[in-house]
Amino acid sequence: MHFPSRFRAFAASAALLAASAIAHAQALPNVVILATGGTIAGAGASAANSATYAAAKVPVDKLIAGLPEISKVANVKGEQVFQIASESFTNEHLLTLAKRVSALAKQGDVDGIVVTHGTDTLEETAYFLNLVVRTSKPIVVVGSMRPGTALSADGALNLYDAVNVAASKDAMGKGVLVTMNDEINSGRDVSKSINIKTEAFKSQWGALGMIVEGKNYWFRAPVKRHTAQSEFNIDEITALPQVDIAYGYGNVPASSVEAIGKGAKAIIHAGTGNGSVADRVVPTLQKLRADGVQVIRSARVPAGFVLRNAEQPDDKYDWVVAHDLNPQKARILAMVALTKPLSSADLQRVFWEY
Repeated sequence: MHFPSRFRAFAASAALLAASAIAHAQALPNVVILATGGTIAGAGASAANSATYAAAKVPVDKLIAGLPEISKVANVKGEQVFQIASESFTNEHLLTLAKRVSALAKQGDVDGIVVTHGTDTLEETAYFLNLVVRTSKPIVVVGSMRPGTALSADGALNLYDAVNVAASKDAMGKGVLVTMNDEINSGRDVSKSINIKTEAFKSQWGALGMIVEGKNYWFRAPVKRHTAQSEFNIDEITALPQVDIAYGYGNVPASSVEAIGKGAKAIIHAGTGNGSVADRVVPTLQKLRADGVQVIRSARVPAGFVLRNAEQPDDKYDWVVAHDLNPQKARILAMVALTKPLSSADLQRVFWEY
């Protein structure tokens, strides 16, 4: 059978295009998106609903299908790990997620990992991964402040930026990152600072960089220990100890700390100012320490850091200070650290180094 030359030329052209597409796909980095729910997977009743909506409704395959631009950045696969609002995250969720991230990071065919997450506890999960996943591959945690159904929804661009960073060689070795509102922040430093703006996530020490039209611009690098340099390893952790937070405020009764301290291996005291502790609470914390509970002074103020032996004689009481970590991040580090039999001096070293 003879085919017209025009048909043969068309077939040859189609074959070249197919080969080119395959070669392009093979040249792209491979990124896995692990979805956990949150606002980035949320939906509102109408386009005007940016603050009232149902979180954790859209599955990861639809998130990916709704963002075809990422196919030019990386070969992307999605996994639905959870489908929950992040305020419902438990220690078991943290362990499950971190073990999956660790397993993927060991695969030779995975270049970067993105975790979609609700914003309420995103900073805690990002810091946990930063402490326990031993890899130099980029891990990026991302969320959104508005559901995808809202006017001016921020999730699509945030996710695009996250994939872009996870696929970038220049993001390697920088620890777990958070990409939102065009900024690249360290998972250690960043915190949610406001609940109704897209610029919700900030670090008091400043962003690591920015993403503009798919290009990363870096301005600083993390100096605290993380990921590949960490002494902690999620592959060796099967459970996390109970660590609770006691909140300091005017007229706080000692009984509030007593109730929180039952069964805890450590107490984070979210003190006023420089991690101050009310005089009536000090004896309760001293007793807890005498009973073997680690006492860690953090502060409820949004910036600065707690000075050791200022406000309280930490050496005398055998207490630890959380340095610049806010109470919720101090809790994460204490849980991870106390999976090992550390003295208070060792625990203080960990808080200086991480």
